[in-house]
Amino acid sequence: MATRSARKSTRSQTASESAALAGSAGAAQPQANDNPWLNWWSSMAALAPTSSDVPHIGLAPERVLELQQDYVQRLGRLWSDFIEHPDKAAEPIRDNRFADAAWQQNPLASFYARTYLLNSEFMNALADSVDADRKTKRRVKFAVSQWVDAMSPANFLALNPKAQQTLIETKGESLKAGMKNLLEDIRKGKITQTDEKAFEIGRNVATTEGAVVFENELIQLIQYKPLTDKVRARPFLIVPPAINKFYIMDLQPENSFVRFSVEQGNTTFLISWRNVHADLGHLTWDDYLEKGAIAAIRAVQEICGLKGRKDDRINVLGFCVGGTILASALAVLAARGEQPAASLTLMTSLLDFEDAGVLEVFIDEQHVRMRERALGKGGVMPGKELGNTFSILRANDLVWNYVVNNYLEGKQPMAFDLLYWNSDNTNLPGPMYAWYLRNMYLENNLRIPGRLKCCGQPVDLGAIKAPAYVFAAVDDHIVPWKAAYASARLLTGAGEGGVRYVLGASGHIAGSINPVSKNKRSYWTNAAPTLPANSEAWRHGATEHQGSWWADWNRWLAQHGGGMVAAPKRYGNAQYKVIEPAPGRYVKEKA
Repeated sequence: MATRSARKSTRSQTASESAALAGSAGAAQPQANDNPWLNWWSSMAALAPTSSDVPHIGLAPERVLELQQDYVQRLGRLWSDFIEHPDKAAEPIRDNRFADAAWQQNPLASFYARTYLLNSEFMNALADSVDADRKTKRRVKFAVSQWVDAMSPANFLALNPKAQQTLIETKGESLKAGMKNLLEDIRKGKITQTDEKAFEIGRNVATTEGAVVFENELIQLIQYKPLTDKVRARPFLIVPPAINKFYIMDLQPENSFVRFSVEQGNTTFLISWRNVHADLGHLTWDDYLEKGAIAAIRAVQEICGLKGRKDDRINVLGFCVGGTILASALAVLAARGEQPAASLTLMTSLLDFEDAGVLEVFIDEQHVRMRERALGKGGVMPGKELGNTFSILRANDLVWNYVVNNYLEGKQPMAFDLLYWNSDNTNLPGPMYAWYLRNMYLENNLRIPGRLKCCGQPVDLGAIKAPAYVFAAVDDHIVPWKAAYASARLLTGAGEGGVRYVLGASGHIAGSINPVSKNKRSYWTNAAPTLPANSEAWRHGATEHQGSWWADWNRWLAQHGGGMVAAPKRYGNAQYKVIEPAPGRYVKEKA
C-alpha cells in the first residue's frame, strides 16, 4: 500500500480553506495597543457560512494573536542576528534540506532558509490550532503542509546554493542532465525514486525459493521450499495487500518476512495478486474474497491433505488491505459454517475505519460518487494514480527530495529495494475499488455485524472463531495504531489465546518489515488477559521490548502450529501440480 511511515503528520484540505489560512498569514502586523488580528478573526467568524453542508472551521483569536506575537519576536531576532551577528549564519540548520555546507557558507541563503523554517512552523501551528471536526482539520493541515513543503527554497534553482554550486562545477552539465531526467519522468508520469535498473524480480528481490502451485484469473498461489527438516503441522498462508505487489514481504533474504516464516518451520504459502488490466476491469470485492483469499485457503487445505479431516484449519496472515480482505473472507466462510483459521494475524490492517488515517482526507461523498460513476460498472483504477497519491502523503521524502536530486542537481537516485517496490504500481478493478471506498472508508460498514453482504453472506467479524494477533505501528499514517486497536476489539479471539495486540515502533512499512536479525527498534505488549476498553488504557499498561516484534509473533504462532511433522518433499500434490517457479509471472506484470 504504501512506503516507510512519515515522522510527522501530513494532511489535506479544500482550496477555500487553504486560501483562508494563506490570507491570515499575510495579514497586516498589529500596532501598539491595537489587535487587528482579533478584529479580523471576529469579522471572519461573523461571515462564516452556517449551512450544515459546510464544515465548521474556527480559530480562537487569542491563539492567533499568541502565535503572531511569537512569530514577530522570533523573526526580529533572526533579522537582528543576520545584521549584527553574521557568524550565526554558519551554524548548522537542523533540517536535512539545508544540511549541506553551501547553505551556511552563503549568509543570505542561510537567512532565507531559516526564515522559511520559521514561516513553516507558524503556518503549521495555525493549522494545528484550527477548531473543526477531525476530518476537516486533517484536510486543513494536509493542504497547509503541502503548500509549505512546496515553497521550500531548496526546491528552486534560483534559491538553492548547493544546486547552483553543482551547476558551476559541472559547467552546466547538471542542468542538462536534470532536464533530461525531468522529461523522462514526464513521459513516465511519475517521479523516479530509485535506480529501477538495479533490481529485477526473481533475481535480487522476491528470491525466496518456491513454486506456483495454483492459479486463477486473479491470483497465483506460491508454496515456498522448506528450510527445516521438521515443520509445523498446520500450514501458513500470507495474504498481502492487493494494492501493492507481494514482494514487500520478500524483498531480499536479510529483510524477507517470507524467508523468516520458512526458517521458523512454517510450510508457507503466499498469494500473488494479478496486476489487473482492462480485461479484468469487471472484478468486484466479492471476487477478491472468493477467487482470492477463499480460493487460496481451499487450495492450501487440499495441498496439505487437510480436507476431510476433523481439524482442517490453517494459520493465516493478512497485511494492510490484505488483512481486510482476509478477515472479510473468514467472516463469509463463518456464515457458511466453516472455520478454516487456526489463528489469524493482522499486520497494520483496518477493520474499523472510523479513523482511517491521512487517507481519509481524500474520501467524501462527492469523491466516492465520482469514482462510482467512472469505475463502478467496469474499468481500471490506474496503479500510477494510486502510487502518486501515496507519494504526496510524504511529499518532502517522496516528491521534493527527488525534484532537487534528479532535476536541480541532475543526479540519478540511489538503488533502494523498498523504493523499487514502492514504484512498481498495481492496477485495481474499478468495481472492487469503488465498493471498497464506499463501504470501508466512507461508510465504515464492515464493523457492523450483518450490515454488509459479501459473496451472498452477511458479514460478522465476531463470528470468526480464531485467536488473533494484531500488529500496529505507532507512527503509521495509513493505519493509525488506535484504529488498529479498535479493529482488534471487533474480533472475539475465540479459542486459546484470545486477541493479542502488539504495537511496534516506526511506521506502516518500516514498523512491519523489521527483521529479527537487525535487532532494531522496539515493540510494546500488554499482559492484561483481555483488551482494555480503549487504546490509551492499553498503552498505559504496556511494556516496551527491544528488537523486532517478529520474534514475539513467532512464539505466539508456535502455540497454534499443531505440533511438528516431517517437511514436505515436493511442491503441491497430484491435483495441484507445479505451474512455474516462484515468484511467478503475475508479479512481473507491469501496470
